[in-house]
Amino acid sequence: MGVEDLSSEHPSAPTSAQVEVAAETFRMLASSTRLRLVWTLVNQELDVSSLAEAIGAAVPTVSQHLAKMRLAGLISSRRDGRRIFYTVDDPHVVSMVREIFEHIAPDGSLAPDPV
Repeated sequence: MGVEDLSSEHPSAPTSAQVEVAAETFRMLASSTRLRLVWTLVNQELDVSSLAEAIGAAVPTVSQHLAKMRLAGLISSRRDGRRIFYTVDDPHVVSMVREIFEHIAPDGSLAPDPV
């Protein structure tokens, strides 16, 4: 795909606001703990205690990360009685996280492109 092909799909460059929000989204996902949390929440809805156990982190640490990611719009939450359950329901975030792990092999190297 050449440059002219890209410009026909995306006729204008991203706005400054789009670039800033994209950069903030990537900053949020730059933490390995947050990335593990998002990956876990892409696949299931969990409360903070279950999330902490699933990723092997302390509850207060997980709670702080969840609060930041919820404010950034990466995850959402719902209350059920006294418990709060978290999930990733934005299809763009789901797609982005799944794509990056499909691109990286289990040994950490870049996976080959599909044939």
